[in-house]
Amino acid sequence: MFLFTGLGNPGPKYAGNRHNIGFMAVDAIVRRHRFSPWRRRFQGAACEGEIAGEKVLALLPETFMNESGRAVAEAQRFYKIALGDVVVFHDELDLAPAKVRAKIGGGNAGHNGLRSITAHCGNDYMRVRLGIGHPGDKSLVMPYVLNDFAKAEGPWVEAVCEGCAELSELLVQRRIDEFQSRLHLVLEARGINPAAPHKI
Repeated sequence: MFLFTGLGNPGPKYAGNRHNIGFMAVDAIVRRHRFSPWRRRFQGAACEGEIAGEKVLALLPETFMNESGRAVAEAQRFYKIALGDVVVFHDELDLAPAKVRAKIGGGNAGHNGLRSITAHCGNDYMRVRLGIGHPGDKSLVMPYVLNDFAKAEGPWVEAVCEGCAELSELLVQRRIDEFQSRLHLVLEARGINPAAPHKI
């Protein structure tokens, strides 16, 4: 069984925030693969479905970003899911908007949600890094990630989330490099090209 976790903050106040693109991606996967209805479990919202013949638990922690690991660890323990079968979708400041990278393990790059999961579960889980760009100054990061995507960003945000849903079977087949390269082609076909990354 796989665990697909989106990172974000719970509640309507945060729903459209850049920090919540992980929630948006997992929502798109759940819709596309017609998972069961969401219900409250594991300190979050959870539902189940199947992708490419594999059972998948989708989880949106409701612990707030900094405590995401508590919810992930609880679900992982309950189903005895191997750490390598945990896939985390999260926002990534160090990637240009609409740029997506996937990897196993690595650093947490100051991301509090990843830091919490690593502290509670270990580090060698799959990460799908969804680029949101950088505001250009370290002092602007918090308001930037906790602001909603601009209306003009809507098309690329939707394309990235739908692309993740369309290609999610590659993640359960552990074809992580292929997921990344094919997602780039899907976005290109929809006219979405990542902007030049911002620097601090």
